[in-house]
Amino acid sequence: MIETPYLLFLGDAPDPLAAKVAQGIRDWRPENAVGQLRLEGCQADMKLPDMTLAEAKAAGAKTLVIGVANRGGVISQAWKKVLIAALEEGFDLASGLHNLLRDEPDLAAVAEATGQALHDVRVPEVDYPIANGEKRRGKRCLAVGTDCSVGKMYTAMAMDGDMRERGMKATFRATGQTGILITGDGVPLDAVIADFMAGSVEWLTPDNDDDHWDLIEGQGSLFHVSYSGVTMALIHGGQPDALILCHEPTRPHMRGLPGYTLPTLETLRDTALPLARIANPACEVVGISVNTQNMSEDEARAYCEETEQRMGLPTTDPYRFGAAKLVDALAAMG
Repeated sequence: MIETPYLLFLGDAPDPLAAKVAQGIRDWRPENAVGQLRLEGCQADMKLPDMTLAEAKAAGAKTLVIGVANRGGVISQAWKKVLIAALEEGFDLASGLHNLLRDEPDLAAVAEATGQALHDVRVPEVDYPIANGEKRRGKRCLAVGTDCSVGKMYTAMAMDGDMRERGMKATFRATGQTGILITGDGVPLDAVIADFMAGSVEWLTPDNDDDHWDLIEGQGSLFHVSYSGVTMALIHGGQPDALILCHEPTRPHMRGLPGYTLPTLETLRDTALPLARIANPACEVVGISVNTQNMSEDEARAYCEETEQRMGLPTTDPYRFGAAKLVDALAAMG
């Protein structure tokens, strides 16, 4: 188990979205976030106290969490001085990057010498099966996005909280490093060998009570040429009964792809639903989640209202305005 609370390391993140791991922990497990440590030039700010390692240690932090999710998931050489110093100060390290802490000889040597732990959460720890497509009991909801990092995890987390408050049977199923660091469990889907990705999602969302909902953390986007494969594995392995469409309307282009514009919500609906019905012919699109963090409240409400009327689907920003509309849509499915 990763010891809490955390000091969130933002490194030299070029923008807030690059520190989405830290942001997810701050928003969903604020009690675990003592402070943040940033390098010169960092353009992300979690609005937490900026701390040195010594200050964080005095405040009770146990683990330095790399809160950055950069392109390719690599440990920057610019971070090494801080990471080594953290081990020497008595911190464990935790990372969700593809580039593993344990594979860095200098970090591994210092961890062994100091007796501190290296936690790589993006490492599959199960021999997952190949998907068989057999129907499972219980219900499943999957958020799919017009782009990466548009709020798919936040949508599922917000719905999970609302459903628990109502006494509905629900489980958030983490499929990425941020979700795993928040909940302590899940499948690091984009690190699973491709042939086993859909099978790992079947494994993650097994038979359950007929009235139980698995809220599956979405990944990537069918329209993102870098990361569409992981989305397809979720759609087929998850066999969702319900799809939530997720969108960030202020983006000028796809994340990391300046030459690609975002598809419309209509295009996402008309692409994702036929693919989902291959594995579950009963699947329906039931709602829309809009990430309005870059809009004023009036702009956000107006956009949600217009989208709801245009699409004929309940629409909200579940983090800003609550997930009730989306949960009502699941409840109406029985």
